Amino acid sequence: MAIAKMSVAELEEFLRKEFPQAFTHDDIRIESADGETALLRQRFSERMLRPGGTVSGPTLMGLADFAMYVVLLSAIGPIGLAVTTNLNINFLRKGQPGQDVLAVAKLLKLGKRLAVGEVNLLSGTSPDPIAHVTATYSIPNQ
Repeated sequence: MAIAKMSVAELEEFLRKEFPQAFTHDDIRIESADGETALLRQRFSERMLRPGGTVSGPTLMGLADFAMYVVLLSAIGPIGLAVTTNLNINFLRKGQPGQDVLAVAKLLKLGKRLAVGEVNLLSGTSPDPIAHVTATYSIPNQ
């Protein structure tokens, strides 16, 4: 198991300071992050829904990308300029209105310049993913 370079408290402090547009409204909570995996929860709000009452694609993509960023920072430390270079999402089933969305992120490979991971998105307490995401991040020279 990897040793986390940032605790949940350190991640939250860093993100509130360096990335407030994504992490100041208290709608997303980091439940765990250990250098290999992270669990994030986005509280349900009506803003998440698209016509037809399902959780929107942009909501799911944004949460997945943010979860990947969090798990990466937990592994490499406070390197704010790590950026997404690729994100692929497969929508598997409808996210239920009224339910929080959980993002279960996992690093698959961490190199010097690139990190690859996956994120499963879950609706409420259902164990069945509503979307599966793979993502690659570029890590700047340090």
